[in-house]
Amino acid sequence: MMSSSREREDSLTFPTNPSSSSSPITVSDHLDGYLQDPTSHIGSAAGSYSNEGLLAAETASPSNSDAEFGFSRPDFRQQSPISGTVQFYERHIFLCYKSPSVWPPRIEAAEFDRLPRLLSAAVLARKTDMIKETCLTICEGHDGTETSNGDVLIFPDMIRYRRLTHFDVDTFVEEVLVKNGEWLPGTPEKLQGSFVFVCSHGSRDRRCGVCGPPLVSRFKEEIVMHGLQGRVSVSPCSHIGGHKYAGNVIIFGSNINGEVTGHWYGYVTPDDVPTLLEWHIGKGEIIDALWRGQMGLSEEEQKKFQELRRLANGEITVEGSTKEAIQRQMDEMNTIACQSQDELVSCCQGNGIACCHDPQKLDIVDTDEGAVKLTPEKKKGGKKLISMINSGKRAGVRKVCAKPTWFESWEREDTYAALAVVCAAASIAVAYSCYKQPS
Repeated sequence: MMSSSREREDSLTFPTNPSSSSSPITVSDHLDGYLQDPTSHIGSAAGSYSNEGLLAAETASPSNSDAEFGFSRPDFRQQSPISGTVQFYERHIFLCYKSPSVWPPRIEAAEFDRLPRLLSAAVLARKTDMIKETCLTICEGHDGTETSNGDVLIFPDMIRYRRLTHFDVDTFVEEVLVKNGEWLPGTPEKLQGSFVFVCSHGSRDRRCGVCGPPLVSRFKEEIVMHGLQGRVSVSPCSHIGGHKYAGNVIIFGSNINGEVTGHWYGYVTPDDVPTLLEWHIGKGEIIDALWRGQMGLSEEEQKKFQELRRLANGEITVEGSTKEAIQRQMDEMNTIACQSQDELVSCCQGNGIACCHDPQKLDIVDTDEGAVKLTPEKKKGGKKLISMINSGKRAGVRKVCAKPTWFESWEREDTYAALAVVCAAASIAVAYSCYKQPS
């Protein structure tokens, strides 16, 4: 349910003090064969990050035709819903490496890209030794910036290892991904805030090459405009599967306990960026019309979870279903989706934000001081909360999770048990009183 204009004026707030300190593998293109060819052509490159000019020359430039490959293409938003289009996985690894303009179509097998090639090969070779299904994706890296070449980001762990080289690949995979430990040559740094990744792999698919860059630019523009630097980060990334859903966006967010979930969105346009910032990152609510799925759920579970959200919202009805039964099922699905390692992980989004609030209250609870408010006057496209609609239908917004209060979770059986205890205590008191009275 969308908030009124007054409610939206009251906030989107973001914490000013995000948290800060690093498993089996399916490579990021596991959705449609990212590593179908495991053979690697061993190159003679002198270093892990060299030969950018050669790669740039070999990489085809994506088309700039919006009508053919962009947001106006004929097949854009022709499928609805798009939930259940994310293959099950439990952990996501991003290797920061160069820029999309020099990424070849299959960077994991490129002769002169030694680091991603060796890391992909090592991950594939040790896949059966790992406990968790994990995606491996390339994201943009620039030396001297916050994401330098060779940096590795790991979600939901929310950690970063600095400057991995091709000499370290085997040790890194063994210690971190197989043994779930730490890579001793490096020190894991705790990541802060929310992280947005936009598929911009133009040499792999032109739709991603046309749709990705404008989305990255709009995210960066909104982040700067609303003073969210250091709290929300955005980066282009390599192919993640589902070209036809371009623009494709993944959002990872940490709550105040450092627990993380990752949600995938498709058919995203630049006009949808303010909505994702405000509703998903700021309020912890899912934009159902764009939602493809999330980390930790199978394809069928993703579809079921969305159906339960629609039932809870009254969009659809099922004979015999009660609100209590629907809520119990949603709680069960939340538990499944939010399981990280052996601990239960909260589904709420946004670092420093308590977002599992009353469905009637759309204001988020800010747990840090000095929060920044995002008002409609400051936003582009403020009146248009989301542009994902076929035939004029309004997009649905759902809470990422709805933790019940103690009263809401109080079952009828619990009430009967409590009454029985009270009655028993009263009976004992009366009997004791009678016993004490003189005959």
